[in-house]
Amino acid sequence: MTASLSAPGSSVMGRSAWLEPWLATLPAPSGPLEAVQVRGRRALREQPLPSSRQEDWRFTDLSLLQQLQQAPGAGDAAAAASAAALPPPAPGALRLVLDGRSDPLAGVTLPEGLQALNPLEIGQGLGHTLAATGCEQHWPVELNHAAAGTLLALRVTARHSVRLELVSAAGAGLLPLRLLLVLEEKAELEVNQLLLAPGPGAISLVLEAHLARSARLHHGLVALGHPEAALLGHLALEQEPESSANLTAVSAGWGLARLEPRVLQVDGQAVTTLRGLQVVDGRQIADTHSHVRFNGPEGQLDQLHKVVAAGQGRSVFNGAVRVPREAQRTNAAQLSRSLLLSDRARIDTKPELEIVADDVKCAHGATVSSLQTDELFYLQSRGIGADQAAQLLQRAFCEEVLRVLPAVARAWCPLEALQRQDGLA
Repeated sequence: MTASLSAPGSSVMGRSAWLEPWLATLPAPSGPLEAVQVRGRRALREQPLPSSRQEDWRFTDLSLLQQLQQAPGAGDAAAAASAAALPPPAPGALRLVLDGRSDPLAGVTLPEGLQALNPLEIGQGLGHTLAATGCEQHWPVELNHAAAGTLLALRVTARHSVRLELVSAAGAGLLPLRLLLVLEEKAELEVNQLLLAPGPGAISLVLEAHLARSARLHHGLVALGHPEAALLGHLALEQEPESSANLTAVSAGWGLARLEPRVLQVDGQAVTTLRGLQVVDGRQIADTHSHVRFNGPEGQLDQLHKVVAAGQGRSVFNGAVRVPREAQRTNAAQLSRSLLLSDRARIDTKPELEIVADDVKCAHGATVSSLQTDELFYLQSRGIGADQAAQLLQRAFCEEVLRVLPAVARAWCPLEALQRQDGLA
């Protein structure tokens, strides 16, 4: 079955006809996430499917999810081959394969400083950060709730440093991934996460992370998809004072990729760095909705979102920053920069600042441009061909985000691979 992108204004009833049959194919709720599955399936039956009538879904088309009716298991061989083709784990890193079915910790010896959460801790922590960041009832989260059968729940103990590699490859149907991470005081965690979809299919990712005082999290997400595949991801973080979170996400190739980073600085005095790069071509849609809230003074945010759009690709960025009265002396900067390679590509960007505090340094901005003729002329005047000059300028544009990925994640997506993924080379 080949799914095509329909117009964003298509009717809710027509686009949701697949949902009830898909729910009927799910196994009966069971296992450690039984209550979560029950809740999610009930919510999907009660909530309307997101539509273009909602502001934050105005440009997002969910028609690719109709392929979830396909038989489970189709395309799994290609997905497994994609994951197996990766180089071995980096020295000192623990690689886990998340397939949505089996326990990723089965037969695994965890390194010093890394512990699996027990059922009581999971019950207390699961959903807490989603609620705190205001996305507990979002439709993509409920979709994950309905289908997720396994959970990766880990704690990094105080004053330890751990490196993780998380690899997932989707076959046909939906691959639901659920993660719960707890970083104790002065713990450090580097997470390199790779999401692959070599063919039609979908991945749903819901990650919750709680950072205690002075904890450090560096999360590098590389998502390489297929024009008939969809990615829906929520990354929810709670930060205690003096903690630091660095989230970098790179996506390319997906028919639909919607990522929603949600960050709450619980009492301020924390540092958040967000970096994003989307590459779209054909009729692909890349949609990012970020939300950062400061609930205390002296918090910091540095956010940069970049897009390369070719063909009839479309990118959407909506970045919301909330600075209430108690968040005095906040320092927040948000910038959206987009590169158009086609007169039929489209960029919709809307940085937002909501400031109630009166002693802050906050700025936002957005730019949309094409390759500059004077820069192309400069390179060509020094003997560089036109195509190579254009590729060099694209490389320079993307490098600002790619270079802050952890080394392992960067190796998974060199710029040449991104260009091949979307036919931009």
